[in-house]
Amino acid sequence: MNKRNQIRVLIAKPGLDGHDRGAKVIARALRDAGFEVIYTGLHQTPEMIVQAAIQEDAHVVGISVLSGAHNALVPEVINGVRSAGMNDTLFLVGGIIPEEDFDSLKEAGAHMIFTPGTTLEEIINYIDKNAPQR
Repeated sequence: MNKRNQIRVLIAKPGLDGHDRGAKVIARALRDAGFEVIYTGLHQTPEMIVQAAIQEDAHVVGISVLSGAHNALVPEVINGVRSAGMNDTLFLVGGIIPEEDFDSLKEAGAHMIFTPGTTLEEIINYIDKNAPQR
């Protein structure tokens, strides 16, 4: 069995952000690369994303934010997932994220931040190298 087939990636769209094209492109590319992908859909609360991550036993949680609410939403998701005991989960953030917010997101537990211009190959390679083995 391919290692990627064993990695479960949850792609989440928190908050009021209604722009999901990027998240859908990422979800499809990851699926086509062989990962098991779960897409939550639009307008998810942090609590809904945490519950989905727990129920799906996600190895990777990718949070797509284009609304500017990343500093509030991302830490809430990370804290919720970790509080559930999923301490080895890989957290990725993508979207319109100003560089001055990178440090605070990483301090909150985000492992990597992908901004516009990141190639699909870069994201796939990052997950390959960093997703936890369970």
